[in-house]
Formats: sequence, C-alpha cells, structure tokens
Amino acid sequence: MPTGLFGLTTALVAIPSVSHHEEAIADAVAAALELCPWLSVERVGDNVVARTDLGRRSRVLLAGHLDTVPPVDGNEEPRIEGDTVYGVGAADMKGGLAVFLHLAGSVPEPAMDVTWCFYACEEVEQRFNGLGHLWTERPDLLQADAAILGEGTAGIVEAGCQGTLRILIGLAGVRAHTARPSTGRNAIHRLAPILTAVAGYQSRHPVLDGCEYVEQLQAVEVGGGVAPNVVPDHASVLINHRFAPDRTVEEAESSVKELLGAHLEPGDSWELVEFAAGAPPALSHPILAGLVAATGAAPAAKQGWTDVASFWAHGIPAANFGPGDPLLAHTPGEHVSTGQLERAATVLGTVLGTGG
Repeated sequence: MPTGLFGLTTALVAIPSVSHHEEAIADAVAAALELCPWLSVERVGDNVVARTDLGRRSRVLLAGHLDTVPPVDGNEEPRIEGDTVYGVGAADMKGGLAVFLHLAGSVPEPAMDVTWCFYACEEVEQRFNGLGHLWTERPDLLQADAAILGEGTAGIVEAGCQGTLRILIGLAGVRAHTARPSTGRNAIHRLAPILTAVAGYQSRHPVLDGCEYVEQLQAVEVGGGVAPNVVPDHASVLINHRFAPDRTVEEAESSVKELLGAHLEPGDSWELVEFAAGAPPALSHPILAGLVAATGAAPAAKQGWTDVASFWAHGIPAANFGPGDPLLAHTPGEHVSTGQLERAATVLGTVLGTGG
C-alpha cells in the first residue's frame, strides 16, 4: 500500500466526491486536520477550514476544492503505475489537496499564519460553490493577505485568471411550409453569418505582469426547428467568451456585440445569461512574488476561470499553483506523479518559511 504523500493522494482519489456528494471526503479531511493541535478546525456544510493563530504579521490562505467531475471510462478507482496514480480528480485537484494536508500536518510553526480551506462544488454552477457560501456565511474564516489556489498547474504559477461570459442570441424568422419557403424566412439560416463571424474571431493577446492572456470566442450551443416540413421562425446560439482581466464584464460584452451586432435585427434578442469577472496577476504581492521565486520558473497566465477571481473580488490577491497537468483535468487519463507532488510540497513549504 502506498505511503507518504503519494499514499495520501491515492487515498483521496479513492474517495468518490462528485459535485454535491462531498460529505465523505469532507469527513476524512476534517478528521485529519483535527489531529493537529496547532489548528482550529471549523466545518460549514461540506466546507472545511483550518487556521493557525500564531500572531504572525501576515496570513496566507491555501484553498482547494473537494469535488470532481463524474468519472468516465473506468477511472472511478485509483490505478497505480510506478510512481503515478491515475483516477478521477488526481490532477484536478486531489493531488493539490494531498499536498495541503501534508503541509498542514507537518508544519506546526510556519513563518506566517496559514488558513487551509477545503470547499465543495467548484465544478458546477456558481450558485452552489462552497467558497461563495463561505464568503456569505463565514467571511471571517477567509480573511488573508494573499491566497494560493491549488489547481493543477504543472508546477508553475498560473497568474490571475480570465473572465467568462455566456450570451444567448435569439434570431427571429417567419414560419412557412417548406414547399413554399419564399413565403417565410428561415431563422436557422440566419445563424450562418453569426457563426462565420465567431469562427473568424481574432483573439486579443494582452500582456499583464509579463503574462500573456489569449481571449477566446466560441459558439457552444445552437437551437431551433419546429417540424420537418416547417420553415423555422426562431433559432438561437449560445456564445461563450473568455476575456482577459484587463477588461470588465461590460467591456467584454460590448466587444462581442460590436462583432456580432450587425447581424441582429429588430425582434431578435440578446441576453447575458451568465458571467464571472477575471482577476489580474497581482504578482507584485510579496507572498505571490515569493511563490514565483520558489518555483524557479516564469509564471504564465491562467487562460481559464478559477476561484482566484473570487478572492480578488474580496480584495485578496491570489494565484494558481499545484501538482498535476491542467490539460489532463476532466479526462479519462487524469493522473499525478510522485515527483509532481513532492515538487509542489517543496515549493509551498518554502513559501510558508519551512524550506519544504
């Protein structure tokens, strides 16, 4: 049976924790943290927060989500091959959780006070997000000078994060019989110029704190149709835009409207159905600068959205750092290796003032 940090990761991967079903893993995490007399541990639902109270001049918060996406292709159970463990959540982000638990249990005297936050429902809609619930119900538990989110980043710092928004565009037509289409107007055909414009989108590449963000625009869902012999009088397309943190949600939406607005007419609809602002790199903060220095590697921009944005919205600079390849997240071959785990533990140990 694997031991140490690798064994801890394997044990966490073996606990099913698909979103909305995190009770068992929250139980295990809370039980482990409660073995550490230097930590005060509180549980809010299936969110577990442990804190030192050493009177240090600064506090860092390390946060990681307990949930995973549903398993696929038989990766429900961990599989060990050499120094690598495979299984759902291995890279996203049970490897990171294992590193956190290892450090929480082995560093009783960090150079700064530390908050360890393990939260539920990150992989689903924002209204379920455990970190959001903590901000609403117990914001006192989350106060810190800086935060590190343990997302898999292949051992480098991924700075800030991009914002995201979804726009639902509805196009009007005139219903008619397909034998006499000239008496109507096909709303589905009206999707063509919009889809062409989206497919030809030219990304912005703003550079912030030396990190290059690459904006994206994608059509992610289309709808329409009445019956096989009816010219449809309505069609829709859902657009997803990932935008750099130098833009607000309003500015990002306006840029999409500038690209697509010429194809809309009276009677069409435009609805911003969901959005989340991004977060700038904030790498000038001493704790985050120390994190970058400890990796010995140049930081990169976080191209997706993460809860780094949640911390930034509450005035706390944050960055992403953890073991595991982010490109493996949510895939059947998700895995993390002993080397990745040990490197992450050494880097974070250095940040906490222990040298690992």
